[in-house]
Amino acid sequence: MSNPLLLVIEDDQNLSKLLEYNLARAGFKCHLSSSGEDGLEKLKAINFDLVLLDIMLPGISGFEVCRSIRQNLLHKDIPIIMLTAKGEEIDRILGFELGVDDYVVKPFSPRELTLRIRAILNRERRKAGKIQEVLKVAGLEIDLTRHIVTLDGKELVLTLMEFKLLVALIKRKGEAQSREMLLSDVWNVDKTLNTRTIDTHITRIREKLGNIGSMIKTVRGLGYKLEENEMASHAE
Repeated sequence: MSNPLLLVIEDDQNLSKLLEYNLARAGFKCHLSSSGEDGLEKLKAINFDLVLLDIMLPGISGFEVCRSIRQNLLHKDIPIIMLTAKGEEIDRILGFELGVDDYVVKPFSPRELTLRIRAILNRERRKAGKIQEVLKVAGLEIDLTRHIVTLDGKELVLTLMEFKLLVALIKRKGEAQSREMLLSDVWNVDKTLNTRTIDTHITRIREKLGNIGSMIKTVRGLGYKLEENEMASHAE
């Protein structure tokens, strides 16, 4: 197995060199960037295994770099560890909300950082090694492991609730499901909440499915079902 390739985005040159030295001793290869803009350019050209990212950078901040990475379809799954002197809770919360995998406050132990990197890379390898569970119906493919939905090879953008609703309908295709059942399955909340919330999400799912949206049938006075016959006719 080749040595993991890391991108270090850090404007402190002394710290960058120190990181490069210690990470090389631990078996990692590093590319160094002193700005967010340069780091994003390197990401376009090289496939990295992990990004070490400072918050306080010249030009665009580490938060903006993180947001750009997570919004890019090619790079959105790359692990990110934030390296920063800012230890306030609000900064950690914002980092995690943007999709940071770990957060290390300066000054930190190179040994601890190495262990955190290894833990994240090992987790990613285990995740990649799992057998992907995929549901396939009427041109739809739902990758349950990666939470990706494609229709005729084109990725659909669904909210988490829409994704869960669609999976619930497909797993019990042909069965009428009450709004209460769907609300309980998908939201995992008290059934006394407004079940008409389901209707709004079903309408959006149908719109996103386009021509095959009609396979989700309304069951009058009850809820919904995903009709297998309808799916078969579209799949032919």
